Amino acid sequence: MTLPASGVLFTPSWHAELELGYARFGASTRPVLRRHQGPLRVQKHLYAEGPEVCQHIIVHPPGGIAGGDRLDISASVGTDAWAQITSPGAAKWYRAAGAAYQQLTLQVAAGATLEWVPQETIIFSAAQAELSTCIDLEGDARLFYWDVVALGRPASGERFDLGHFQAQLDIRRDGQLLWHERQRIVGNDGLLDSPIGLDGQPVFATLLVTGEVDGDLLETCRSLPNDVRGDLTQLPGLLVARCLASEALLARGWLIDLWKLLRPALLGREAIPPRIWNT
Repeated sequence: MTLPASGVLFTPSWHAELELGYARFGASTRPVLRRHQGPLRVQKHLYAEGPEVCQHIIVHPPGGIAGGDRLDISASVGTDAWAQITSPGAAKWYRAAGAAYQQLTLQVAAGATLEWVPQETIIFSAAQAELSTCIDLEGDARLFYWDVVALGRPASGERFDLGHFQAQLDIRRDGQLLWHERQRIVGNDGLLDSPIGLDGQPVFATLLVTGEVDGDLLETCRSLPNDVRGDLTQLPGLLVARCLASEALLARGWLIDLWKLLRPALLGREAIPPRIWNT
């Protein structure tokens, strides 16, 4: 850190890259690519469910993202492989004088499965967070994706009054667009409190899973006891769930409850929560 004559505190920015690749060998999924540059990496691969599912935990050692930081993450899941990627805790985007960036690129080959299920993202007031996600699916590739975003830190009395959060998400199958979404929320925006926006709730979450469920399971998911305002919509080939919540733990708990119901139905495998979710 340096403190120039102006009195404004500057910290060096981090540019970090992580590239992951997975392939199927017999009855097991194995990592075949694990390249990192800068403070971004994965811990040892885990097989809590047996050799078929390879679990990785992405770690960002600095513990938070500040102005000027740039994270580039890519993962490629080969034919018939199954990767589950999560994180050890919340990603924190700190207040900053300039923007910070994250680019996420995911590729899932035919017959493969990717579960992208990180813990929550906390956007501090006065942060300038810009996230971009591109997901490409081939053939009958399967995807289970979620994200939880908390604006400000309500437990500390911090409201999202300054800065901005910007995100874009594109999902394609064989080059055809399945899902296209753009978000931009500016500090103290009227949408934070508007009933057609976040309605005063600082946390919002999205779940997207490929496949279709029957009406009974859809109603079971909608009837889950919870303290969030959420619902599900079945689109052709894609199930969408969204919620608003007063805190991130409630939103993440709702997503996990949905995952426990939907994973066996859509992915054909019992839902065994990663141990890291309990720490």
